[in-house]
Amino acid sequence: MSDFELAWDSRCGVAESPVWDAATRRLLFCDINGKRINALSVDTGARESWDFPEVVGSFGLCHSGRLVVAQRHHVVLFDPRSGALTDLTPKIQEPPTNRLNDGKVGPDGAFWVGGMDENSPRQKIAGLYRVTADGRITKQEDGYAVSNGLAWSPDGRVMYHSDSTAGVIEAWDFDPATGGRTHRRVLATLTNEDGRPDGAATDAAGNYWSAGPSAGCLNCFSPTGALLRKWAFPVPGPTMPCFADGALYVTSLREGKSADVLAAFPTLGGLFRADAPAVGAPVGLFAD
Repeated sequence: MSDFELAWDSRCGVAESPVWDAATRRLLFCDINGKRINALSVDTGARESWDFPEVVGSFGLCHSGRLVVAQRHHVVLFDPRSGALTDLTPKIQEPPTNRLNDGKVGPDGAFWVGGMDENSPRQKIAGLYRVTADGRITKQEDGYAVSNGLAWSPDGRVMYHSDSTAGVIEAWDFDPATGGRTHRRVLATLTNEDGRPDGAATDAAGNYWSAGPSAGCLNCFSPTGALLRKWAFPVPGPTMPCFADGALYVTSLREGKSADVLAAFPTLGGLFRADAPAVGAPVGLFAD
């Protein structure tokens, strides 16, 4: 595998949620507190950005060509072609100190999204939700500090999730027809030195790739939780990997870094790319 190169010197505060859109051959990612989604054409290098009224915790692709987007406390639909923004859900009943964070479209066609506590120290007061195209919100789990790391096995039969603060990666057996889950188990428990789990992606072999910003690395786990590889990242704070067209893209974190760190790593908050170590699992589409 080649070293990472800088694909976009975006200098986001918190670049997150990279998503591969095969239909348009673009890699999309958000700047959470910058309230923006960026799109990079992998063929031409053309760039486009869209601004939102609130923080963009995460987003996913829709069958219609729209995006399903997590704002601070609710979920919207956005049409990149027209710029139309439509509320999908009412306010999700999270504590006022929380906001929506990591989210992905599952094999069931629903948007799964979790909350996070913005207090310091963070408390375990956030939930994990399933959002359907009719705007229905169903709380699935509770008791997280930072819900993160959503991903599914390539056959859609296993769902992965993490709590970044607790350092725990968990998995369930998953029914792609109904979104039902059974048999929760802990895949791994990680410390700061290991690389506490942030955003994640799965490959076609079923391995789970987790960004470890506290250790500046990507951790690759087998479906049974064996650590297969620890891949050093060129800058501190990788936030989420994404497989796309023979490449692995990874977003990164700039916010909260010291002046010394920013001087040493001026491209923090950028989008990075390397030759893919594997083929990615299928990208889910929201059933709108």
